[in-house]
Amino acid sequence: MSDREEFLAGDRPEDVFMYFADDAVSGIDALAGHGERVDDGVVLVVEGDSGRSAFQRATDLDPMAFAKQAMPNEGIVDADATGGVCPDSDDTEGPHDARFVFAFAEEQNEDVEGLYNEGDVIHAYVQCSCGTAYSEKWLAGEK
Repeated sequence: MSDREEFLAGDRPEDVFMYFADDAVSGIDALAGHGERVDDGVVLVVEGDSGRSAFQRATDLDPMAFAKQAMPNEGIVDADATGGVCPDSDDTEGPHDARFVFAFAEEQNEDVEGLYNEGDVIHAYVQCSCGTAYSEKWLAGEK
């Protein structure tokens, strides 16, 4: 099982997940040396603090500020977390491709109601090529 598959299954809650499209950041080849090459980019699964720092270096965005910006815009993130359906895809012309994705897992919390009570939850935040940031959360291993 790949690092990405383990993360999406909820087996790596201490790590963060990052996807970068080939044209989204400089130095994509160097990133590929530390992660998994996919059709149109690179996936990295890295320990939490190191991963957040790496995301910030690659994008010039604080990952938690990015998450806060994306959170109100619900979209659909692909099961492999390398793309999705932008909530503005019907409203704006042009391509709606994921430039980058940042995701983390939150472990099950039986003391709360809803999704978190049911199991580990994946939180994913996407920056679309149209400029919209959006998010989705789902039960780990359920997508």
